[in-house]
Amino acid sequence: MWAPAAAAVRLQLDGVEHPMRRNGGGNWSVRVDAGQGARYGFLIDDDPTVLPDPRSARQPDGVHETSAVHDLDQAVWTDRNWTGRTLAGSVFYELHLGTFTPDGTFDAAIERLDHLVTLGVTTVELMPVNAFDGTHNWGYDGVGWYAVQESYGGPDGLQRFVDACHARGLAVCLDVVYNHLGPCGNYLPRFGPYLTEGRNTWGRSLNLDGPGSDAVRAYIIDNALRWLREFHLDALRIDAVHALVDRTATHLLDELAVETTALAAHLGRPLSLIAESDLNDPRLITPRAAGGYGLTGQWNDDLHHAVHTAVSGERQGYYADFGSLSCLAQTLTHGFFHAGTYSSFRGRTHGVPLRRDLLPGSALLGYTCNHDQIGNRAIGDRPSAYLTPGQLAVKAALVLLSASTPMLFMGEEWGARTPFQFFTSHTDPVVAAATATGRRAEFAEHGWSGDEVPDPQDPATFTRSKLDWTEVGREPHARLLACYRGLLALRRSRPEFADPWLERVWADYDEARRWFILRRGRISVVCNLAEDEVVIPVHGRVLLAWSPATESGAGILISGHSFAVLEEGDGAGTVVTE
Repeated sequence: MWAPAAAAVRLQLDGVEHPMRRNGGGNWSVRVDAGQGARYGFLIDDDPTVLPDPRSARQPDGVHETSAVHDLDQAVWTDRNWTGRTLAGSVFYELHLGTFTPDGTFDAAIERLDHLVTLGVTTVELMPVNAFDGTHNWGYDGVGWYAVQESYGGPDGLQRFVDACHARGLAVCLDVVYNHLGPCGNYLPRFGPYLTEGRNTWGRSLNLDGPGSDAVRAYIIDNALRWLREFHLDALRIDAVHALVDRTATHLLDELAVETTALAAHLGRPLSLIAESDLNDPRLITPRAAGGYGLTGQWNDDLHHAVHTAVSGERQGYYADFGSLSCLAQTLTHGFFHAGTYSSFRGRTHGVPLRRDLLPGSALLGYTCNHDQIGNRAIGDRPSAYLTPGQLAVKAALVLLSASTPMLFMGEEWGARTPFQFFTSHTDPVVAAATATGRRAEFAEHGWSGDEVPDPQDPATFTRSKLDWTEVGREPHARLLACYRGLLALRRSRPEFADPWLERVWADYDEARRWFILRRGRISVVCNLAEDEVVIPVHGRVLLAWSPATESGAGILISGHSFAVLEEGDGAGTVVTE
């Protein structure tokens, strides 16, 4: 146990206290026999409070109670022949465990995995599942970083889920948060200087470069490697890396990339690190040999913003600079839109150009929506609430057939009508009230009344956010689902869509007539973003279309809010309509 400032530390095991002895570096130790499930905690100095283990593998009674000794049963694993998946060629599917199914457990999610396989997904991305205060939460308020949330099924449930995914050829990526801890149940400061006085959007920052930071960095890196090694995970999505304040010569991300590469070599399968960042800084995904951090990939909000605004017409907030078809073309062919350009939302120049000869487009994850872009809207409404099915299909075609690695958010493939709202279950009434008040005050500044913004603490907010799987077989959902399956089948079958190099992606467009063409080799993704039909000057055989596309002398006639995928050449060929 690392507790550098303590004068005395005691281990309490099954109600019996055992004094610990001081070792070097602020560490304390004692050797006591303990079997599977034994309950334990720590007492520091004269404080009678029994604290859970910062590296607890299991918190059966929640994050405020004692820890439990827990080792995974190795006999459960059946994935010995699993060889992993590289990021290139992958299709991600982000889901929140608690709202993906009515039961909200790992075992319930296993029953829906075949749907993802049929859809064409290769990698399941779980929003955070480490232990948090309460029973339901987005997961970004985690405090038991080494434990798995009990209401989801605990560590054994996660093990069964990963094994079931691998049995179906699905890789698993886990969202991890290393830039802050939740407001309830964070006992780390009682042990040592895990936090600094500096703050980010969500609270106090982690101590990555101050006195005692070596142990804090080890705590983070060991945690990341635990998920990959012990739970057989294939990738980690690292939340908000721009909020990691690290002024050391070797950035935490650089150190983590080195250790992950070493573990991948030992395990004999690829392991990926994917950053969430709003910096538009290619250094994150630039190889270490070229002076970067060497991460495998990063989320690309610019692509989301460019596609969403072009189709929806929304321009508020950080969408202000987006919306034109020239912006859409720039982003699809160069990765970032803001790349050393002025951002009116930030009031400054933002981003750095991405070297298209060095970094593949597959290192950027593209999406039409994700948990943030839905859940951080005032009422958590999905695009299906305000766009036509054709507009949803156009957005899907632009992202799924781009050079980026595509990512779907659960339910978007059938245009789910259930919202995904911001929900919490804090047990501290002060924190609970502050969360609800703060959420409503945030949107009051933008004209929303308090009654319109859902109360995060209301259990109904959580319940409303659960997917309704009965929608899948009904129209218009079934048609959109068939379209998604067709687009992903095309992505798998045609080498043009496997080509990750942005230098070989082209775009044509007409701002006035609102048509756009994404060109991938001989294949063109032809989109009509306007309401009325339009003739787009391109010819070819139709491989897939949202609505009938017919050949005319001047090009392809496409209905409003529709797309067609063409293989250019002589003759129009057969129209395939989903």
